[in-house]
Amino acid sequence: MATPVFSINRVNVRFLNNNLFSNLNFTVNKGESWALVGESGSGKSALLQTIAGNFNVTGGEINYHFFEEYLQQHPGNAGQLTHHQLVALVEARHHFKNLANTADFYYQQRYNSSDSEDALTVEEYLHTVKPLPQPHIYWHFDKIISTLKLDQLSHKQLIKLSNGETKRLRIAAALLKNPVVLLMDSPLTGLDVQTRAAFNILINEITASGITIIMATSPYEIPDAITHVAVLKNEVITHAIPKNEFTPQLVELQQPDTIDREELRSLLNTKPAPANYKQIVSMNRVHVKYGDTIILNNINWQVKPGERWALLGPNGAGKSTLLSLINGDNPQAYANDIILFDKKRGTGESIWDIKKKTGFVSPELHQYFPADNNCLQVIESGYYDTLGLFRQSNKAKVDIALRWMKALEIDQYARTQLRNIPASAQRLCLLARALIKNPPLLIFDEPCQGMDTHQQQHFKNLVDTICSLSKVTLIYVTHYREEIPESVDRFLRLEKGKVI
Repeated sequence: MATPVFSINRVNVRFLNNNLFSNLNFTVNKGESWALVGESGSGKSALLQTIAGNFNVTGGEINYHFFEEYLQQHPGNAGQLTHHQLVALVEARHHFKNLANTADFYYQQRYNSSDSEDALTVEEYLHTVKPLPQPHIYWHFDKIISTLKLDQLSHKQLIKLSNGETKRLRIAAALLKNPVVLLMDSPLTGLDVQTRAAFNILINEITASGITIIMATSPYEIPDAITHVAVLKNEVITHAIPKNEFTPQLVELQQPDTIDREELRSLLNTKPAPANYKQIVSMNRVHVKYGDTIILNNINWQVKPGERWALLGPNGAGKSTLLSLINGDNPQAYANDIILFDKKRGTGESIWDIKKKTGFVSPELHQYFPADNNCLQVIESGYYDTLGLFRQSNKAKVDIALRWMKALEIDQYARTQLRNIPASAQRLCLLARALIKNPPLLIFDEPCQGMDTHQQQHFKNLVDTICSLSKVTLIYVTHYREEIPESVDRFLRLEKGKVI
């Protein structure tokens, strides 16, 4: 007889007056670890939040059998714990706060020396995590630091971590709790090839230590230690099967639509053609360091108008810092020999002069972008390079924003607040925001994070069509070679702050 860890029986789930699940049933037994797969918006994240106890459940019941068993084994903790404390959830986005624990981090904070110090270090942050009271702790501090290779990051402020380093830290913090159940939402996004391979080994060790894992992931990235797969579609579990019976074809994804070239051509002509620049980017022996840590070391790079580049390298290689010098976010640009759009930095141009010529999206921008505007307002804010719309909306601009939403297949979310749509659709909104003003330079830093296969392919086709119809310059960052658009024909690879 299988012994259940927890069971969800005939429950209805609501969040913000929306019905997420009706008559939901899902049971996980001891010795099982599950992958949740499905198209964007299918309910994977919502199911994790439901298991964690963060959504309102009406009707039916959720039985946390693991909690009853834990109390039998540790009777001294009865009355001191709830089942929530035996569950660790690693969400897609972090919720780090400043040293006083009073405010969230903000975009650009990592590049402002005084404000970037207003953050815990990796080691200090991990020491704030309280493990479960139990006599034998498998995932202790030293083991986690070693296993997740955080020793070299221990004195680094949280705000200065790369996207992939942040993901590793948050998994480490979850393991420090030594939970009974570990929930992870898209844990592989933002990780480089080497770290993804190491993650597979890590999952083996986590499950071997007795922790039950449930993770939302791509149907093409299911770790070896996963035993079962649940396929979701329209917030219904359509299959709950052993992994050896699963094939990615069970996730029914429509084929990408043909790009409407004439509509795209019209959208690209909604602003006058950009000026004829001789140089988009010119870097001469660029050097960036924070304290004793060298982030960029003697970088020489020229980007000419109309060139399409891929910027590659492992987590922590310096890619995001390099981009921050180009898009106006990093004040260290003034201490270096950098020319942007034919003007040397520090000769009178403002940050806004640079930003109006650049369309930019990154995991950090997504992390810190205010989510209380609706999607049309978010996209319209791209005209003004503000994080949200702080002026009266303009009907002509709204009409163009809606056309870009249709081009990116997200127009159904037009009047919905950014916070209330799937993470992949949020990313597509920010991509529309980058595109709406038709800038001469597009910088896409891991633009396809969290997207399903259909969305990735459609966006890739859209980028290639834009490049075929315009003279736009492109810098594209990804850890997945298959995501690189066909129009990209130049490559710059960084490693430990140096050009390789």
